[in-house]
Amino acid sequence: MEFFRIRRDIPFMRHALVLNVISAVTFLAAVFFIATRGLHLSIEFTGGTVIEVAYPQAAPLEKVRASVDALNFGEAQVQNFGTSRDVLIRLPVRGDVKQADVVGRVFGALCQAEGASTSSVQLTTDKGESVSKVVCGQPGAEPLTLQRSEFVGPSVGSELARDGAYALLATVIGIMLYLAVRFEWKFSVAGILANLHDVVIIVGFFAFFQWEFSLAVLAAVLAVLGYSVNESVVIFDRVREAFRKFRKLSPREVIDHAITSTISRTIITHGSTLMMVVSMYIFGGATLHYFALALMIGILFGIYSSVFVAAAIAMWLGVKREDLVRQGPKETDPDDPNAGAVV
Repeated sequence: MEFFRIRRDIPFMRHALVLNVISAVTFLAAVFFIATRGLHLSIEFTGGTVIEVAYPQAAPLEKVRASVDALNFGEAQVQNFGTSRDVLIRLPVRGDVKQADVVGRVFGALCQAEGASTSSVQLTTDKGESVSKVVCGQPGAEPLTLQRSEFVGPSVGSELARDGAYALLATVIGIMLYLAVRFEWKFSVAGILANLHDVVIIVGFFAFFQWEFSLAVLAAVLAVLGYSVNESVVIFDRVREAFRKFRKLSPREVIDHAITSTISRTIITHGSTLMMVVSMYIFGGATLHYFALALMIGILFGIYSSVFVAAAIAMWLGVKREDLVRQGPKETDPDDPNAGAVV
């Protein structure tokens, strides 16, 4: 499907050197910020306590933050979760205080700020099961409810970080092997360098702005790897097809033709995906905020890297027709009008 077709090839590779220099500078800047500022890891990686509280009306975040900070449990993160009534509180690990005491003291401080005391109520589900909930509130008014509390130990957090690194490494190796088998080692090297370029820049954004790097963001990074390699595979496949079809074109002209012929497809696919991701970013709430943000950065840089990084590196590595097209003794020129004629 094509919205439009460009009749004349755009000379992308004429500016490959300048664009690759820009990519290298951006990449090195991202590495610098990662090395100097580090990542603001979420509790899933560092360990800590997560508390979710439901207010009867829009939650007063500043009052909640002040009540939690007064307890001196360390740097607390307070944000809306899902709706304006739900509040998510994240606290770092405290070895001198038990988790149950942390949750109780935090919820007690919130109730005290609302001028009420805590109590426990028994709720009955549709299946007849009894569930205990901790609530507080003024008589006759809707209560403030402790929805859930979770604790992640530091050892579990370090294990998640290690497993996440293994997942990223396995994905990179799998992509390299796929491209090497499907095309040629030059494309494999070009494709993986382009993908690592995307990943490092995403992580660099999170390091520079100190956005929270969570498991959801790691999932977005892995998704970007697969998404970016898909775009590279489409371009590489068009390069191979152009080498077969146009024997008189140079490798640079073949790559320009391949990229130009995929522009319509790129606009359709990436435009549709960006519409969905932007919707998640705007309407998804705090849960999907950084996940969608990582995807947006990855998609935009994925388009750039597939065209100006992967294709250009393949050109610098000297990809040629003989690398992709097997030549047989009876191979004919496809531009020959008598090709395939039986005499």
